[in-house]
Amino acid sequence: MVDWRNHIVSTSDVLRGKPRIKGTRIPVSLILGYLAAGEPLEKIMAEFPGITKEQIAACLDYARELSEYEVAV
Repeated sequence: MVDWRNHIVSTSDVLRGKPRIKGTRIPVSLILGYLAAGEPLEKIMAEFPGITKEQIAACLDYARELSEYEVAV
C-alpha cells in the first residue's frame, strides 16, 4: 500500500493550496478525474511525463482517506 503523505503536498503558494503531486503542479483532482474516466495508467503517465504509478496510487490513497471522514448532513 502506498502512503499518500510521501507523494501528495498542499502549499498555499502553489495552486492556491490544492493537493498536488509533490514536485509538480499536477493537482490530485486532475489525476482522479482521469482515473474516473477509465483512462489507463500508461495513458496518464504519457500525458504527464515524470509521474509514476506510485504517485497515481498515492492519489487514490489520498481520496480513500478523505472518503473516511464523516460529515453530518
